[in-house]
Amino acid sequence: MNGLRVVPAWRHGQERLYVSLPDGGNIAWYDRDAARVNLLGEDREAEVLEALGPFLTGPVSVGPPLAPTPAELARLTLHPDDDLAPNRPGEALLVAIDRDPGPARLLRADPRHRALEAERAVGEVLDRMDGLGVRTLHSIPLPGGDRVHHLAIGPGGLYAVHAVYARRQRVTVADPLVTVGRRREPHPLLRRVRADADRVSYALTAEVRPVLVLAGASQVTVRTPPREVRVLTDGEVERLGGLGGVLKPADVEALHAMARDRNTWARL
Repeated sequence: MNGLRVVPAWRHGQERLYVSLPDGGNIAWYDRDAARVNLLGEDREAEVLEALGPFLTGPVSVGPPLAPTPAELARLTLHPDDDLAPNRPGEALLVAIDRDPGPARLLRADPRHRALEAERAVGEVLDRMDGLGVRTLHSIPLPGGDRVHHLAIGPGGLYAVHAVYARRQRVTVADPLVTVGRRREPHPLLRRVRADADRVSYALTAEVRPVLVLAGASQVTVRTPPREVRVLTDGEVERLGGLGGVLKPADVEALHAMARDRNTWARL
């Protein structure tokens, strides 16, 4: 053994394996996602690779740390309080329920819990698309108390995603009206979905496509095809990850860096 230690850690949402000297000082780190070993000094390269040997999962590049891209610099300088990337699906609802849970006897009837279930279901699918190059933000606050449920940024472009609870219910879409269940009144929900996408487009100065996701719907009937809005069930959300030809990886990262900054939305 060469006395080096390998210490796993999370930095900016990504796992890294740091190689440390006995005194605790770091001399290298292994970035799994980039398949790269970053060396702070070339004199101990062989020892670093020996220490990392059990953790390497395939061919890796080795060298000094790469210069950060503009997107990485923006992310590194972002204050934690302004960073929206850690938001969980339904973050605003989670906070509201925690502050005011309401009477225990009414929990099942509380519409916030159903809305939270829908946002979680959709958010989990979107998060799984990270391997396809899609970066996702959840529960983006907008001025006036509104929010965007999810924002997906990937090779296929930008999507403002609005989730609606529709478990085991039939849904009828007649633009701009959406009716969930047989006994409920129709609501002009598609206007809200389009308006959210327009606000995101204005903030990021990029084209944004509106998406309505009917979480758990048993059947969806479209009587009047919606203008511009893509209507999906939560089982169809992964289709967004298969689209491409719009944004390059660097563009995705740059837009994600801009979108995760709370101040970007405060200017609306």
